[in-house]
Amino acid sequence: MPLSPEQQAEIDELRSQTTPTLRATVPGMEAHLYKAYDVLDHGFIRVIDYMGDDSAICQAARVSYGKGTKSVQNDEGLIRYLMRHWHSTPFEMCEIKLHVKLPVFVARQWIRHRTANVNEYSARYSILDREFYIPAPEHINAQSVVNNQGRGGVLEGEEAARVLEILKSDSTRAYDNYESMISQDGQDGLARELARMNLPANIYTQWYWKVDLHNLFHFLRLRADKHAQYEIRVYADAICKVVADWVPAAYGAFEDYRLGGATMSGKALDCVRRMIAGEEVTQETSGMSKGEWREFMGVVGG
Repeated sequence: MPLSPEQQAEIDELRSQTTPTLRATVPGMEAHLYKAYDVLDHGFIRVIDYMGDDSAICQAARVSYGKGTKSVQNDEGLIRYLMRHWHSTPFEMCEIKLHVKLPVFVARQWIRHRTANVNEYSARYSILDREFYIPAPEHINAQSVVNNQGRGGVLEGEEAARVLEILKSDSTRAYDNYESMISQDGQDGLARELARMNLPANIYTQWYWKVDLHNLFHFLRLRADKHAQYEIRVYADAICKVVADWVPAAYGAFEDYRLGGATMSGKALDCVRRMIAGEEVTQETSGMSKGEWREFMGVVGG
């Protein structure tokens, strides 16, 4: 279970408390506060706090006071303009703080997004739980033959069973040795900060992650993409559902222009114009490399 009974009791207590406030609140986010949403086999995300809403974005863009305008439609139009033209500062006026439980190897990918404030569970002070990410059989894949950092087809039969058994047995053995090394039963016990180095990268860690909306959108654009690694993509997908309830106008623009849109190079745009004019364009006549052409055709639907 991602949450222990003690953790769930703490969440229930927090959700039972209410505090009057004059700051902007969003009903959709108030419903999300403190709730843990399961991700992978032992992970979760939960909203700890947030600041701002769609009107805060418009307020910052106009440097005005109160709400952005009297018209929600006008505010939505402004937000779409800001997103369409890659404005960033107004979106930085909104912030969110998440509590995330995730495998260490996912955390190492995640932390490459350096524009956030992070405080991670310390294995120097505390003992890590015996919780490891073990992929479901449908997510045990071979190496991709066209993408050096991607996956190919799903492994099946004896090979898949053998891989899963190795992952489970290695994780168990590593944690058994970890417990044995730090034990003070009849020995001094190895320091926790040293013993942790023997643990595998699929063990779970936790952190608080606070980020502004502009940088969150950048994270989601990369990690909610279909080409992102599955194990981090499911976290991004879970966060997308929360953000859609927090800033619906901004998320709608983000979904349209970033997740659902595409950026084209000058060569690609030239090819589109030539195709519209009726010319048959090939990779050889496009001026693009094979990789660029493959990505371009994926965008235009060829």
